[in-house]
Amino acid sequence: MESLSQIISGCRNSEHRYQKILYEHYYGYCLKIVFRYIYRYEKAIDIVNDGFVKVFLNFHKFFCKDENDLEKVLMGWMKRIMVNTAIDELRRQNLMPEIGSMPDSIWEEPDRTQFADNMVLYKELISEVKKLPPSYRVVFNMYVIDGFTHQEIADRLGISVGTSKSSLSKARLHLQKFINRDISTVLYAAYK
Repeated sequence: MESLSQIISGCRNSEHRYQKILYEHYYGYCLKIVFRYIYRYEKAIDIVNDGFVKVFLNFHKFFCKDENDLEKVLMGWMKRIMVNTAIDELRRQNLMPEIGSMPDSIWEEPDRTQFADNMVLYKELISEVKKLPPSYRVVFNMYVIDGFTHQEIADRLGISVGTSKSSLSKARLHLQKFINRDISTVLYAAYK
């Protein structure tokens, strides 16, 4: 198999062979990112494909100083493109919630050393995130998971910084209530 440097160079030169290699290798990674925003599987696939078109058209803008960090930088760059593509779609839909469901396995981390109890709590928490109103969920994903600042969120969504902060606060409050309720249930069962 070619090195990542060769693949990137080939993609910069619009060589279909290298574009296909990159697409097939990072497709699952990109689909997981998009699923956090777009819950309908068919629509998420379309968004990923649109995102890859943007990746291939903009490879001339991709830059990495250190060859040792190449994959990490590439994945971060593609992640940003996929998130922005998903957000653009949500904006076109006026942040309407996506109807449909996504398999819970999409949220599972490949690390099998986690305790079963933690995995159950993780799945329940992700389920609660999916229940958030669309505007809260998008801001929560952008800020907590994808690392956007409130200013970047405001710029991307066309809202004020205050609205971004308020949406995040309300999302966190909802999730804290869920966690506190879950912990109370566990403690009650343990001391019963």
